[in-house]
Amino acid sequence: MPSVQDPDLRRALTERIRYYNELGIYDFYRRESADVAPEVVAPDLNSRDEMPAKKSAVALKRPNESIEVLIANSEQDVADPIAALKLIREDLGDCTRCKLHQQGRKQIVFGVGNPHADLMFVGEGPGADEDAQGEPFVGRAGQLLNNMIKAMGIRREDVYIANVVKCRPPGNRTPERDECETCSPFLMRQIAAIKPKVIVALGAVSAKNLLAINAPMSELRGRFYDFMPTGVRASDPNWQGAKLAVTYHPAFLLRDPRQKGEAWKDLQMVMKYLGLKPPQKENV
Repeated sequence: MPSVQDPDLRRALTERIRYYNELGIYDFYRRESADVAPEVVAPDLNSRDEMPAKKSAVALKRPNESIEVLIANSEQDVADPIAALKLIREDLGDCTRCKLHQQGRKQIVFGVGNPHADLMFVGEGPGADEDAQGEPFVGRAGQLLNNMIKAMGIRREDVYIANVVKCRPPGNRTPERDECETCSPFLMRQIAAIKPKVIVALGAVSAKNLLAINAPMSELRGRFYDFMPTGVRASDPNWQGAKLAVTYHPAFLLRDPRQKGEAWKDLQMVMKYLGLKPPQKENV
């Protein structure tokens, strides 16, 4: 499907898709007609099977024939993730798309790590240390995340780390919905460029924004979701998306260390899927 170039039409389509998403509708199809231009139609709500309560936290994977809200992205045909990420960063620029740029941010925190990573971590937003250094997860929570990654038998340099929003919310408050909606398309493009095998959503804000569902952490954790970034197309047609797991944010674990064991269970699930083994303890 060709991308929508008219900015007003593209904005209207985006708002309509968002409206349907809020109703719980994620699949859209193009109806071909000889006399009528193709249109985006929502599935019949009356014919849609109701999801059991236990399976309410499910990320729906779009079928091959579904329509994305396609926006012409400069990197979409670039196979090299390093070059693709550079184009995304250039497109982001000195971003003024939401109010966070007026609320004390020092710099944009884009993302860091291996562009070819099999594993990607996504947090909610940068804090004071991240805002100062321009790199995600470099404060106390970042040190804990580094230890978590090391316990998995890999290094920080082996993974890619990003956030839902790329500017620090004032006072480290939770990013607001409009800020997440404005910034998350760039995250989706990063994911499509990197094409990881597994994404770990760190905390409820990250999980709810990536999965587009509203559920407590107790329901979100302990399983994999099929995840395909919305609104973008990966350069590799053979990439069928990533597995997504949810665990506690390192900042939460600093406040409640009792949950570290639960977070370790989540990471072990990821390790098993990726074939990772924890490092052997050296004999002293």
